[in-house]
Order: sequence, then C-alpha cells, then structure tokens
Amino acid sequence: MEFRPCIDIHDGKVKQIVGGTLSDTSAVSNFESELNAAFYARLYHEKKLTGGHIILLNSVDSKYYQADKALAMEALKECPGELQVGGGITAQNAREFIEAGASHIIVTSYVFQDGQVHYENLSKLVKTVGKEHIVLDLSCRRRDGQYYIVTNRWQNFTNVTVSFETLDKLSAYCDELLIHAADVEGKCQGIETELVRMLGRWNKLPVTYAGGVGSYEDLMRLKELTGGRLHVTVGSALDLFGGKLRFDKVLEICGA
Repeated sequence: MEFRPCIDIHDGKVKQIVGGTLSDTSAVSNFESELNAAFYARLYHEKKLTGGHIILLNSVDSKYYQADKALAMEALKECPGELQVGGGITAQNAREFIEAGASHIIVTSYVFQDGQVHYENLSKLVKTVGKEHIVLDLSCRRRDGQYYIVTNRWQNFTNVTVSFETLDKLSAYCDELLIHAADVEGKCQGIETELVRMLGRWNKLPVTYAGGVGSYEDLMRLKELTGGRLHVTVGSALDLFGGKLRFDKVLEICGA
C-alpha cells in the first residue's frame, strides 16, 4: 500500500475542506495553510513520494481558478513527473499541465456529464496526452445502497455506479483511478468500509482511495481489508494539515 500525498487548492490557498460542502460559492474548511503548494511539493519530493495529486477545487469560471492554477504550476516545477493534477481538465488544456510537469491529468466532470459517461471526451483525452497520462477520478457518494459517481465538486450525482463493470470498462482509457469517498471526505471519522472492500477485490489498475482516514487504525484496517492493494491519501487528519496523525508514522504504516 503506497501513501499518495495530496495538495488541495481552493480560493488560491492550500486547504483541506469537508467534501460534501464544496459548491460554486462556498466550502467548509478544516485547514488553511500559510505555506504554498510548492512547499508541499518539495517536501513530498524529499520523501521520495510520487503519484500524489494536486486538486484545483474552484470551478474554471471562478474568479479564483487562475490563482489555483498558478499555485499548481509552481508546485509542478518543484518535482517534474512526480505529481498528478486535476480540476477543470479538458482535452483543450490537458497537454499544458503535462508539459508543466504533471505525470498525469485527473478528470471527472469532463468525462461524466448529464449523468452519463462521455466516451468521446475520453477518447479525445487519450488522443491528446495518451492513456498512460490519464487518471479518472471516480469520486462517489452513497445513495440507495450503492456508490454513484458524482461530479461538479461532488454535488451532482451521475447515474453511473462504482462497480466492477464500470471499472473494467473505464480501465481501457486510463492508467490509474482516484476514488474519493465524498460523504466522508474531510471528516476524519473513518473509511467507507464497504467501498474499500469492493475496490480491494478489483486489481487491474492502481487505485488510490481518499476519504475519512482519521486514525492509524483506519490505515491498518484499510491495509487489512485490501491486502495492501489500494493506495491511500490522507488529508485533514495529517499533521501537515492541522490533524493529529504524524506524517512519518503514516508513511511507516503504509510502508513508505
């Protein structure tokens, strides 16, 4: 199980937010850093951590999006080829981020629109940057006993469930999957056990799980449930972002 670090950017600041509260106009923050994104990128580089993600949380039409983007670009310069970036990514701007140093671009809303998977957009991305540079963010929320992919900063439900069938089909278009359990994101109250168990049984591409980790026991439980097959990111619970979990201890548990 690899630890995948994160840098979440909102309103031109590195933050940790409560996932379900993010909208076009507001978000509940757990933490706002006085340090910029480049600082965290340098730290992750020094720790030899790769595969982490930078997420631009403002929408592309927000007055803050360009500030978010500028911070992301500064971070990418610190460790070319080591971090992924997502938020407002389309076939039109994907190559810009790759050329700036992103190892992968992360996409959700460009692919999942009007409740459906737009395979033509997926194909455009593959043609533009190559399957090997694409991560699909299948962030999801629970409804009627199933996990549905959500878009537009986790506010809009699609009619696509996170299932083996979905994962199998989408795996033809990407190199990795990133899955935020949006209902527990930022709450530090425990992982989505059922989702984790299901993801751990699917073993065709690297999958990074995010959401709800609030204790060392959660990390060990995640490892136990999946046999170490899932990678994990920790945000609000990490001491780097004002939480109680020591960074070095988390790396130790994950095997980094």
